Amino acid sequence: MRFSSPLVSGRLVKRYKRFLADVILDEGGEAVTAHCANPGSMLGLKDEGSRVWLSRSDNPARKLKFSWEIVEADGALVGINTAHPNGLVEEALRAGLVPELAGFTGLRREVKYGKNSRIDILLEQGEGGPPAYVEVKNVHLMREAGLAEFPDSVTARGAKHLVEMGDMVEQGARAAMVYLVQRPDCDRLSFARDLDPAYAAAFDAARARGVEAYAIGCRVTCEEIVAERTVRLLA
Repeated sequence: MRFSSPLVSGRLVKRYKRFLADVILDEGGEAVTAHCANPGSMLGLKDEGSRVWLSRSDNPARKLKFSWEIVEADGALVGINTAHPNGLVEEALRAGLVPELAGFTGLRREVKYGKNSRIDILLEQGEGGPPAYVEVKNVHLMREAGLAEFPDSVTARGAKHLVEMGDMVEQGARAAMVYLVQRPDCDRLSFARDLDPAYAAAFDAARARGVEAYAIGCRVTCEEIVAERTVRLLA
């Protein structure tokens, strides 16, 4: 995924009300408020003074013309925009990065299923073969060098999705969680059981029901974010 125009650099003042971030731009020192498309806690990624990069929209209907895309943390560039992971995983699947999810003839996004839910990606195959329901989760928490963790805050919605994914397996379909690590400095992924023990328990239960799980790592630059490698998933 390439950014459509050059990103603008600055320094973070604060992130607040979940979806807002105040930034001082490097060029000209202008203070702006950017949209932060990330509902999580962003633990370790919102320190005052952190170097950040914003995209700029030319849409006159937008209230906020800047969106927060990247932050520098632990010496690496980290993607924080949760609007991108579904597209990044689609690119990875089409490129065959996850062999276990290759060979399907159709791919659809945001398909209704379960109890008033939508699956991020539905993979379909001809001749009546079982579809694969793919749920994508964005990951950017790192508290131990090289180890990505999910989630960074309580996610009751995420636990609900795991139950529904297990239900699809019991109905004869395949179901897979794909955790997209939007940072280049992690080669392993585990679950932050101290931050959300309910999600970790729901993941364990879903795996026991036959839900598959994969993790993909990204290369992050100011020009593009690319899902390029597999990441080892720890129990």
